[in-house]
Amino acid sequence: MKQYDVAVVGLGVLGSGAAYYAAKKGAKVIGFEQFELGHVRGASHDTSRIVRTSNFAPEYVALAKSAYKDWAELERVTGHKMLTTTGGVVFFAPDAPMPASDFTNSLDAENVPYEVLDAQEVKRRWPQFDIPDSTSTVFTADSAVAHAAKTVSTLQSLAHSHGATLKDNTPVDRVTPLTSNGQSSGVIIDTPKGRFQAAKVILATDAWINKLLAPLSVHIPVSVMQEQVTYYKPIDPSAFEPDRFPVWIWFGTTAYYGFPCYGEPTIKAGRDTSNNFMSPEERTFVHSPQLLDQLSSFMRDFIPDPRRQPLRTVTCQYTITPDRHFIISPLENYADIIVGLGAAHAFKFAPAFGRVLAELAVDGHTDEDISKWGIPKAATCNSKL
Repeated sequence: MKQYDVAVVGLGVLGSGAAYYAAKKGAKVIGFEQFELGHVRGASHDTSRIVRTSNFAPEYVALAKSAYKDWAELERVTGHKMLTTTGGVVFFAPDAPMPASDFTNSLDAENVPYEVLDAQEVKRRWPQFDIPDSTSTVFTADSAVAHAAKTVSTLQSLAHSHGATLKDNTPVDRVTPLTSNGQSSGVIIDTPKGRFQAAKVILATDAWINKLLAPLSVHIPVSVMQEQVTYYKPIDPSAFEPDRFPVWIWFGTTAYYGFPCYGEPTIKAGRDTSNNFMSPEERTFVHSPQLLDQLSSFMRDFIPDPRRQPLRTVTCQYTITPDRHFIISPLENYADIIVGLGAAHAFKFAPAFGRVLAELAVDGHTDEDISKWGIPKAATCNSKL
């Protein structure tokens, strides 16, 4: 049975980041992916993702600041541009579930510069938008776009270059903690291709997390749903180039988000959560015409363009944790098993998120403040194997 310092289960962006940073620290790393590398069954595929410091809680702003440093380091070591800076606007409608002050207070707490804009100033800077006068807007100049699939492949390539073994098409059937004299002493990982042993294992399995936790009498109450984004062709793509149009988020009764042109003459938009609940096994990959009509109706008023055409709609998978907070933590009863769940908003933090998981596995601690991202108390069971 081959032995490793760190095993990573799930090689989406978070698991791939963890594998890279653990290998970079000199650990002997093995990673397992149940599908092919770069697959489209999870939440790390397709093209663009928003990267921003603006957020509703200071701990997320702090991690985003760290992530920007990690993104810059990835650019340095690869020689490739990882982020395209566009600036970003967050719109708060009168019926938004949170006030703009949640964002500005969090940005103030972490000394991140921003501007609060009224509707007239928004329209002056970006006449593409047509927002109600009652809208409050927070602008952060550092907001950017990352390429999703390229980020994942870059992290996997870097992990390989530091000696990590990444096994695709290798589902993990069971993770069994070992004990010696009542103390944790590593983990056994069972797969159809063999049995492996590691000192620590990182579970970055997203919607499949409870499959591996169930034998440990642990269940995290996640909600899984199929979401979708649509790419539209504007009549004048030049008006939506990254230097002329920002990434944007609309907070109202329903939340939407979108992008400038990025690699093609289209703009991309989507709804944040549609409550289209499913399990990974039930996922259809067929988009909902009703959700597309709802999105297109919103876009007609929000970014008017009477001849704009929807070109394609792509589905993805959301895995939402309680209160939509991250989980970055060892299991309470099994300290050698570390869980990383991004609650469907972690891509912007990906290199920092992966680095923190690696620090927990290799060093046993991290300097980042992850105190609010533990395993929910209701999720754990005190029974032992």
